[in-house]
Amino acid sequence: MRKDIKIMLADDEEDFRKPLSFWLESKGYSVDCAENGEIAIKMIQENTPNIVLLDLNMPVLDGLGTLKRIREFNKDLPVIIISAYVDDPRVREANAYGISGVFYKGKDFKDWLSLLETALRMHKKLKKNNK
Repeated sequence: MRKDIKIMLADDEEDFRKPLSFWLESKGYSVDCAENGEIAIKMIQENTPNIVLLDLNMPVLDGLGTLKRIREFNKDLPVIIISAYVDDPRVREANAYGISGVFYKGKDFKDWLSLLETALRMHKKLKKNNK
């Protein structure tokens, strides 16, 4: 199935992180979780995932700061930003660092799957074309 696809889910809200992680695992993905950006960066450096789901609002190091740090050592890793606010100006700023999409909390998890699979397909195509 998809166990070979590893997802890093960085979100400080356990009430969001746990059900999403469980749901993604039920779809066959392997999921590692982090509750803040610092932990996420360490985990990504130790064992690079195929894609990162990154919340904008987190303590210690927020999503935008985390994204900037990720881009210092990995320019190609697909990152989907998670935001509770449709009009968050940081989403526009995150675009400048190359994100694969934005998911707004409150949407149906099925929308996640579509966004996730599209981002993974696009990344695979880009990697193939750059070889």
